[in-house]
Order: sequence, then C-alpha cells, then structure tokens
Amino acid sequence: MKRAAVASFGIELTQPWRGRETWRVDAERLSDIAARAVVIVLFSMMAIRFGSDFVATGRVTGLLLLVSEVLVVALTIMRRSAAAVDRSTRARILTAVSMLGPPLLRPGHMTALAPETLTACLSIAGLAVVIAGKLTLGRSFGLMPANRGIVSSGIYGFVRHPIYMGYLVTHVAFLAANPGLWNIAALLAADAALLSRAVCEEQTLARDLRYRAYQQQVRWRVCPGVF
Repeated sequence: MKRAAVASFGIELTQPWRGRETWRVDAERLSDIAARAVVIVLFSMMAIRFGSDFVATGRVTGLLLLVSEVLVVALTIMRRSAAAVDRSTRARILTAVSMLGPPLLRPGHMTALAPETLTACLSIAGLAVVIAGKLTLGRSFGLMPANRGIVSSGIYGFVRHPIYMGYLVTHVAFLAANPGLWNIAALLAADAALLSRAVCEEQTLARDLRYRAYQQQVRWRVCPGVF
C-alpha cells in the first residue's frame, strides 16, 4: 500500500511538469512554423514587386538583391534543428527587424547615384559572397541566433559572418540605384539590427568551446578592420 501510494503521489507530481514541458515544445514548434510562413509570404511579395520592376525597366540591381534574399526562404525551410537557440525577446526583435528591411524596399524611378553597370557589378560581388556563405553553411543556416553546428571552412576563414557582409554590399548597391528616403530608412534599421544580431548570435555560439577557438582564429565578425 505504501509503495502504491508513493507511486501514485509521484505520478501526480510529474504529470503537471510533463504537461508544461509538452506545451512549451508545442508552442516552440508553432512559433517556428509561423516564422517560416511569415518569411515565405514577405519574400514572395518582394519577388512580385522586384520582378515587375525588372520587366518594366530592365534594371538588374534590384533583381540581384532579390536572388540573394530569396535564398533565405529556401534555406529557412530546409534548415536543421539547433542544439541551442536564443529565444529571448531581444533576439526575436533583432531577427524580425533585420528580416523586415529588404521585403519593405521599393524599387523606384528616381535618379540613381551611380551607373547601373557599377551597381549591378557591386550587387554581383555581394551576391557571390552570400551564395558562398550559404552553400558553406548548407542546412546549418537559420534565422534565430542558434548553434546548428560550427562552420569555419571556406569563406568563414575570412570573416565569421560572411553572409552578413554580402548583405551589406548588396544593400549599398541597391541604395545607390534606388536612393529613396524610405529605402534608406528601411535598410539603416535592418542593417543596424543585422550587426547587433551578429553579436547576439555569438553569445549563443560562444557557449561551444569549438566556436571560442574559431573566434581566436578569425578575428573579425563582418568587416575586416572595422567590425
């Protein structure tokens, strides 16, 4: 009788905890699905907007930015689960702001600050860096700051966040071709959040001894000599 009572008492204690744990896991899964859905919708709208602009004007700078950003959608869908994820309010805000900037951009018919040939070449250079970084990461790519495996090969031997460096290059090229106040404000906010997100990501990754060793080998986060 005593053992039965103890067992029964033990079940009563563990069941609420299991219920809370199950609820937390389900909530995280729903949040992850919702985030992927939002990303897909936003970038689909961006694709329509920039695709229409290319058909109307023949300008390729915006189209190259679109190609770079659409890779986010594909890799977001295929990403692997993370060993550690930063789900803090700060991480969520930085991720959201850095992601919302590009889909809000507006290809305009304003006077460009540089010739289309120059902005297109700059976009190609940034796009090449983004593609190289994303191909190196593969399914380790993700949106929220997380540890999905330590990658230090290829372009990651140059800076620790080469994809972000590529984004900044393509953003500068886009602004040179479309220097509207709305675009400037959107990308300034997005890129400030992007750089802050790099710091946030490293706080999660630095829990791994392998990443701390990598930080000693590759000094700069995004821009050699600056950041």
